[in-house]
Amino acid sequence: MPKSKRDKKISLTKTSKKGLALKQQIVEDVRNCVEKYARIFLLSVHNMRNNKLKDLRSEWKDSRFFFGKNKVIALALGKSSENEVAENLHKLSLALRGQCGLLFTNRSKKEVLKWMREYEEIDYARSGFITQETITLPEGPIPDFSHSIEPHLRQLGMPTALQKGVVTLIKEYTVCKIGQALTPEQARILKLLGKPLATFKLIPLGVFSKKYGYKQFISQDDVKENLEEQMAMEEIDEIDNIPIFLETTDKIIYYWCCENSCDNNRKIIFDVNSDKRSSTMSIDSSDISDNDESVKCNRKRLTYEVHVDKFK
Repeated sequence: MPKSKRDKKISLTKTSKKGLALKQQIVEDVRNCVEKYARIFLLSVHNMRNNKLKDLRSEWKDSRFFFGKNKVIALALGKSSENEVAENLHKLSLALRGQCGLLFTNRSKKEVLKWMREYEEIDYARSGFITQETITLPEGPIPDFSHSIEPHLRQLGMPTALQKGVVTLIKEYTVCKIGQALTPEQARILKLLGKPLATFKLIPLGVFSKKYGYKQFISQDDVKENLEEQMAMEEIDEIDNIPIFLETTDKIIYYWCCENSCDNNRKIIFDVNSDKRSSTMSIDSSDISDNDESVKCNRKRLTYEVHVDKFK
């Protein structure tokens, strides 16, 4: 049916749009901060939470955080060498993509990086979060819940019933499985159970200073891959340092070094299995032993089952 030209959309809200004036204000604020502060850090945010970010701004009152539209911030910094505000600043604006932000500060590079490595806050996971553990509730009573919430638990998918006024699981229930994305219902159940799984943290991607220009630490793609590898290896408690993966035709061999000395007599073999998954890492040819029929491999998804073995 043709659209009527007489129909007009009338907005009933009294809230005015954040238009050009706000964008111009952001551009002006960013350029003022470039002049005021000595260093600009490019940050990637893992599990963004507005309340945590508010606490950070209160803690770093002598600095300034910018999290907003990357295109507007990039325009303020300058997208090319012809219109950049400071020399080589356009390299920083080109790196602005994805969920990231800027920290303007006069604090030293060493102090900021040390703080970022140590800072993390635990919070409840939201829908879409990839879980790093499997949570299963046994059959039986759940005394932590009041009787009034039992209908809501059934709406969320939990097999519950009221028995003598106590919320009871009529069978074992798996809330979430490792490596799977949470549904809104699962995220709500985990919050009701008081199990925070997400970690809010800042990852430094690069730093700009007027003296040395822009220096990149790590790219956004590498950050994503590193987080996936860290998640896949969370359950292996025996190993607490950086892994080296070597791929053969039917298995993955995992080598590692202790903090004080290398132990070349142990390895972990990851046989292909449909129960779990992992990721492989690129390695140098110098890391491959002559005694192993191994090849270099790119990052890709694999499934595994863990076995600890000894070299003969």
